[in-house]
Amino acid sequence: EDKWCAFTGVPHSLAVTSCTTGMHLAVAALDLGPGDEVILPAFTWIATANVIEHQGATPIFCDIDLDTFNIDVSQIESLITDKTVGILPVHLFGLAADMNPIMAIAKKHGLWVVEDAACGFGATYGGQHVGYFGNAGAFSFHPRKAITTGEGGMVTTADEVLATKIQQLRDHGAVLSDLQRHLGPKPYLLADHIHAGYNQRMTDIQGALGAAQMDRAADIVAERRAIAANFEEAFSGLNWLRTPTAPNGSEHGYQSYPCLFSPEEITPASVERINEQRNAWMEELQGQGISTRPATHAVHMLTFYAKKYGLTPEAFPNAYAANHCSISLPLFHGMTDAEQTYVIEKVTGAQFA
Repeated sequence: EDKWCAFTGVPHSLAVTSCTTGMHLAVAALDLGPGDEVILPAFTWIATANVIEHQGATPIFCDIDLDTFNIDVSQIESLITDKTVGILPVHLFGLAADMNPIMAIAKKHGLWVVEDAACGFGATYGGQHVGYFGNAGAFSFHPRKAITTGEGGMVTTADEVLATKIQQLRDHGAVLSDLQRHLGPKPYLLADHIHAGYNQRMTDIQGALGAAQMDRAADIVAERRAIAANFEEAFSGLNWLRTPTAPNGSEHGYQSYPCLFSPEEITPASVERINEQRNAWMEELQGQGISTRPATHAVHMLTFYAKKYGLTPEAFPNAYAANHCSISLPLFHGMTDAEQTYVIEKVTGAQFA
């Protein structure tokens, strides 16, 4: 936790069992409940919506900007109602959401902000690491992440009162942690429990794994950016593949390398056709030993949310397009020059109009 604070510059960090439980603890500590609404991007991992749903609140989906895959800030304010209590922006794939206008909207309407920074390790905005801007942020240490503890996560906040409440909620609602109790004047007495909390503490073993990796955190980020730079240079001439970039003032952490596959202009009429071509290309790459995947999924298209809220794919056209036309290429710690060259050869050798 101390190493995470030092790396991100956020005053308080609390290790938890996953990014999902971290977001859950944050919204629970902010008293999210039935009847409330929270705005989030339609293109994200399902956990972003699930933590809202699990509190009995309603997720209000917002379309994305296809240039960044992040929430389209220009659409947020139109979604605010008298039931809106918060915004849950996502720093998708290692690129920070546009936090200044998001925070301005939140301040104007009296809303809280929780940053889904699952992929946010190494991502900065205006020189500040993500996880600092909102009331709280949550990071993932899943096996696919740049820093991994197998499973695990971290909640960050600059709010000391909120940090204390999250710490209590992750430990069954206890007013003191076991460590605080053991180091206190009466370690033989059990602590009071002031909340109906949860058991969402990271284990010491997981903590040890994460702490060791944090000693080379800067090198891990630098390596991922170097690989991404190699890909960007190699793919810059491909007019059918849009590669990830960072807007001015942001630094990309490159948790993954999500591209937009567009052998023709992406329109509502062409999305399904492009999707068929993308899937065929992914199958071809798989046969050549190169694993790919869609960048992530459009949550409003998944069965639970589509059925419960009566949502069609076209309700959020950019999220629909990203769901069907995105492709993440391999980028990982320890990726050799030969492996990078192989991926570059197979991608640049593909033929699309």
